[in-house]
Amino acid sequence: MIPAPIPASVAEAIRLVVFDVDGVMTDGGIYLGATASGERFELKRFDITDGLGTRLLREAGLELAIVTGRVSEAVTMRAEELGIRECHQDRGAMKLPVIEGMLERFGIGWEAVAFLGDDLPDLAVLRRVGLPAAVANASPEVKAVATWVSTRPGGRGAVREFAEALLRARGEWTARVEAYVKARGG
Repeated sequence: MIPAPIPASVAEAIRLVVFDVDGVMTDGGIYLGATASGERFELKRFDITDGLGTRLLREAGLELAIVTGRVSEAVTMRAEELGIRECHQDRGAMKLPVIEGMLERFGIGWEAVAFLGDDLPDLAVLRRVGLPAAVANASPEVKAVATWVSTRPGGRGAVREFAEALLRARGEWTARVEAYVKARGG
């Protein structure tokens, strides 16, 4: 099933794109382990194509943020790798106040925010943003609020699919792709 296109008027208003992590940037799986000395660690799997999608969004001048309800060094590392400065991890999944703080700092309103989520902790934010979006395997409650739903599940290219849909709606996809290719000698 092909997602409904994002209306150009909505897409053009977006200044901040916020991503949940577990179930959106990852497949929701968490790998826990420990070294021989007992040091605990956590691993997450991220889709490489999602990284390129976030890069194209940044290069289009959009501010990106991660707001997640789980604290993990893997998320901090991925945010740094993607050049996402706004990385907020809150154990209580209190996402609304975190985003409200960003809106104040950036001087924008909720209509200028897109949020890609998947589960119940995302509902309060999805109900406020200008572009509520969900991954294909999101909970029914999240899908009911979303105006755009990916065909790909979280952790399997849903972020990239969303980035492309948003940039296409803004009329910027082709220019971003060509700039990316040109920068690599093409």
